[in-house]
This record gives sequence, C-alpha cells and structure tokens, in this order.
Amino acid sequence: MSEKNKILVEAVPQFVAAQSAPDQGRYVFSYTITITNAGAVPARLLTRHWLITDANGKVQEVRGDGVIGEQPYLKPGESFCYTSGAMIETPVGTMQGEYLMRSDEGDNFSARIPRFTLSIPRTLH
Repeated sequence: MSEKNKILVEAVPQFVAAQSAPDQGRYVFSYTITITNAGAVPARLLTRHWLITDANGKVQEVRGDGVIGEQPYLKPGESFCYTSGAMIETPVGTMQGEYLMRSDEGDNFSARIPRFTLSIPRTLH
C-alpha cells in the first residue's frame, strides 16, 4: 500500500451480555470501528470482508457492500466511526478482515482490518 492510499483501522470490541445465552452457545459482541484516511488522496469504502473465528476453529466469512448500509467517503485526515455486531458459539474468538477502497485517482486498494479478540469479561488477561 502506498503512502498516498493509507487507511488505518481501529477496533474496540465489547461483550453484549444482555443478548448472549452462554448455556446455548450464543455469545454476542459489539465492535466499534474507526476508519481513518491517513493517506494523501480521498477514498471511498466499497466492500467489506470479515473472517470471524471462534475458539473451536469455526470460521464465519462475511462479505458485503459498504458498512452499516453506507459507503463512507473519506478525505485525507477524516475518520468514519460505526458500531456493528457479531455472534459466536464460544466465549472467546477473533475477527479480522479488509475493506476494499477506491481512491479518487481510480485505484482500488485494500485496507487491512487487524485481528482483534472477542472475549467475555474475565476470560483473558
């Protein structure tokens, strides 16, 4: 990825106890994503691709257009923040992925979503 097309992605996950049912293997997490255009060229987020893995190694692959029904357009220095959710069958899991971006110059490029951990409180230290 060139410095002109540079997107930073930060994730903050949280366990949603009220929607979870551990005795039924249902663990619900929300995550807040902040996408920042750290490059020199405006860009639009086109698609998302997630890999959600639980502690049993079960992988859910999620692909789609945009995020939360939007395809945010970010000028250099701008950020876009949204919250979404995921459900897994174990108390701990991970998420990672990428966004497909298109710069104003017409270049398509990938913005990596670094792996982050989904964990119920007091499971990991």
